Amino acid sequence: MATKKEKPLAERFAEAKGRVEQLTKRPTNDQLLELYACYKQATEGDVAGSRPGLLDLKGRAKFDAWAKVKGTGKDEAMKKYVALVDALRAELG
Repeated sequence: MATKKEKPLAERFAEAKGRVEQLTKRPTNDQLLELYACYKQATEGDVAGSRPGLLDLKGRAKFDAWAKVKGTGKDEAMKKYVALVDALRAELG
């Protein structure tokens, strides 16, 4: 009995990025921030630099979301991103 070989994580991550852009409904802001944080952690590692100023609400929210996943390894961040995209596809189409 042959078992189906799972695709490499990097390939599943790249495919998830493509799938998230094809969602039929827009995710909530919280979901978008979680996607952003996992993506940035997977591709760039821990957040760096200083937190944006008070007037940059969007920048602050993104920075804060990314900072929440600080210390998460690249592979773990990729897995979280793929799982989140899968959940959003099931929920939003």
